[in-house]
Amino acid sequence: MPYTEIDIRTSIRPTVAEIDLGAVQRNLGRLRATIGPGVRVFGVVKADAYGHGAVPVARALEPLCHALAVSLVEEGLELRAAGVRAPILVLGAYYNRHQDEVIAERLTPVIYDRGELERFADAAKRLGRRVEVHLKLDTGMSRLGVAPGELPAILERVDNLPQVKLAGLCTHFASADVEDPAATEAALRTFQAALEAAGAARFSGVIRHAANSAAAVRFPAARLDAVRPGLALYGAMPSEVVRLAGLEATLALRSRIMAVREVAPGTGVSYGGTWRAPRPTRVATLPIGYADGYPRHIRQASVLVAGQRVPIIGVVCMDMLMIDATDLPESALSGPVTLIGRDGAAEITVDEVARWAGTINYEILCGISKRVPRVLRDAAATIPFARTSFSVTP
Repeated sequence: MPYTEIDIRTSIRPTVAEIDLGAVQRNLGRLRATIGPGVRVFGVVKADAYGHGAVPVARALEPLCHALAVSLVEEGLELRAAGVRAPILVLGAYYNRHQDEVIAERLTPVIYDRGELERFADAAKRLGRRVEVHLKLDTGMSRLGVAPGELPAILERVDNLPQVKLAGLCTHFASADVEDPAATEAALRTFQAALEAAGAARFSGVIRHAANSAAAVRFPAARLDAVRPGLALYGAMPSEVVRLAGLEATLALRSRIMAVREVAPGTGVSYGGTWRAPRPTRVATLPIGYADGYPRHIRQASVLVAGQRVPIIGVVCMDMLMIDATDLPESALSGPVTLIGRDGAAEITVDEVARWAGTINYEILCGISKRVPRVLRDAAATIPFARTSFSVTP
């Protein structure tokens, strides 16, 4: 399907996020080459596909993954409403009283306690359907999941619920991206021991999955039957400990200068006057601020103008920020300004912006707000993929 949606905002304010869907697909290919052909891939598109736009990214990944994964029921319903037909796994949702909608829209819920299991069984019975679920074990995250010692009792209950089919068993690692591998290796042993204690024969055909991007790359034993890559699809890794060669950045954040003024030495710029001009300074204002997701508390940051790094000065405002354009040629003032991405040979990565803001790359990507239009690039599928099972079930 061609991506030809028109967004009137792109003809008004010049601030846009450029999304390279081809790069998302190629990153998936690089990950697939690492994990090998026998492992399913559940492409994670939660949090609006990490700020890239859930619907277009899901459409780009749909023919290339065994399934997609979201965090919220609402996210799964958005994809279904947009015509995405791939299996969708709901990883950590607050289901409330919406089990009927989950079943009706063929979303696959991850169950993390006995009460939720009962509610889905009741809903399936009411609808005259059978619901496939994945069961989550807590192996050290202490967030959601059944304690390993509770697994036998939960499985016994599943055996007595004809409306429920156990299709998967999963966990989530708390420390896959830290330097010391001990915690992840211990969590994997806990997961595998729980399955063995519950009786391996009971899990014939049940998909086991545990690995996010970091674990999929670093821990081959954690790949099991399927992996759940998220950040790697978007060209980044969660820490310097984890490396995957050849990943491409998938998002560029750009704007243009909206105003220029000359200020005298000692003049304050932006709220509080915390930055003061050390010389006669040309201050250029950009129409992008923290309401767009560019962090207010960023320090010693730069943008790219005509391939040259130019410092951000003063506090980032809600809707604007200022740069020191004193050393730029006049001709550069009418060109694009890159806050994340490449301009000629120069590049500002999302990791660099995260360091300037004292946060992580996840937060920068997910924080780019809905009011920034996403401009889509290269939606053509570039990876041959022979699907043997288009499902989150065997």
